[in-house]
Formats: sequence, C-alpha cells, structure tokens
Amino acid sequence: MVLFVSDMHFGAGSVEAERAKERDLLRCLRAHVDTGSLDHLYLVGDVFDGFIEYRHLVPKGCVRLLGRLAQWSDAGLPITYLVGNHDLWHRDYFRTEVGVDVVESVDAVHHGVQVHIEHGDAVGSAHGLYPALRPLLRHPLSRRLYRSLLPADAGLGLARWVSDAVRHDEPDPDLVAALRRTARARLAGDDDLVVMGHCHVPTLDVPAAGEDASGAYLNTGTWFNDRTFGRLDADGVHLCTWNGTRADSIEATEL
Repeated sequence: MVLFVSDMHFGAGSVEAERAKERDLLRCLRAHVDTGSLDHLYLVGDVFDGFIEYRHLVPKGCVRLLGRLAQWSDAGLPITYLVGNHDLWHRDYFRTEVGVDVVESVDAVHHGVQVHIEHGDAVGSAHGLYPALRPLLRHPLSRRLYRSLLPADAGLGLARWVSDAVRHDEPDPDLVAALRRTARARLAGDDDLVVMGHCHVPTLDVPAAGEDASGAYLNTGTWFNDRTFGRLDADGVHLCTWNGTRADSIEATEL
C-alpha cells in the first residue's frame, strides 16, 4: 500500500487549528502504518505554508509529525517529500535528521503501476506572475541570496506574508483544468497513474472509453481543509477522506 497526502499548509492558521491538523494527520498515518502493509509514504508538497531552511535553523513547529516520520523512516519505511510552491527552500535537514528524501518529482512503480508524482505548481496557473517567477525562486543562487541578505525571522515572515497575499479561498478553475490536461497528456504516454496536489480540489479522474489516454489522475485535494488523501494498493487507486477515526473511500478505480 502507498499513501499520497499533500497541502497541509502547516503554519497557516491558529495554534489550535495547526495542532488539530497535525493530530488528525498523525492518527491517519498511524492507522495505515499499524497495518504493516504500508510500502511508501509520499508527501506531495505544501506540507508547510512557508518553509525556508537556513544553514543552522529550521522553522519551528510540527515536532510530533517530524518525530513520527523519523521513527518510521528509522524502521525502514521509505518517505518522499515532493516540494511545493510554499515549501520549496529545503536544504538537507529532512534527509539527514528525519530520513526523508526531498525531491521535485518522482517516477516510480508500485503494485505494477507506473506512477508519476509532482506537486503540480510547474504546470502553470492563473495566479499572476508565479509561473514566470518559479524558475527564479527555485534557482540555487536566489535561495542563497535570500537566506544571506535577510535575517531568518524576516525571511520567513516575508515568505508567509506573500503566501497570505496570494492565497485564494476558492479553487482556480483554470488551474484545475490545466492540471487535468497535464495528467491526461502523461496518461497518453507511459504513465498509469499521475498524482498531484496544488489546486486544492480532490479528484480521481479516469479517461473515458475511446480516449487516447488510459489509467487515472489522482489529485489529493487538501489535508488542511478536507482531510483528503490518496491510496494505491493491489485493488487500485482510491481517493479517501479521514473522518477522525478511520479512512473512508470516496472514489476508487482499478488500474
């Protein structure tokens, strides 16, 4: 069994809201880990609402989650963190201290299924200048200059201010459509399953009979709002929600 969860946006709300998000996520993950059948956990971006790792400092918070991730990683569970547009400035903390690989995208085979995973912000959107600024924001030189020129509190504060300024309460239909088109294009190639987040709309989309594409597109939706996530197992791919005590399947399809 493989789990996909994204868009927790830890740090975006009140202390009580953040603690509730973390508590629910840990309960959900523990419920799957305790079955003994979890093969891989993918954190599909925007785990944090703003994350800038400095040479000797990381943003505070989520110590319960990080501790559990480290414990599971030490026990042999592979965990992969795909950076999003809100938490892109990692260095080596997650790899060296938590045992989590941090990458831009993943192509892997699970249960005989060819899977492509990315956060989705590379696709583009209607959100102003971000598509044009994305390569600059992710360039090693711009990251180094940002960390060097601004004190840590100021740098992280500015990042979170920008995050709040560009946040949209309602999903962007142009972005939702763009992600779906991108997934369909990949499904017309060698991929059997495309997994993304970013647009905050939980989706399990299967091409209709007669289309060039085959397989499925899974968008995990948001943990911070809907408590949705994805699961791949021997029976197929599932779009699930956590109801507080167990995982309920919303939609499912064989692959």
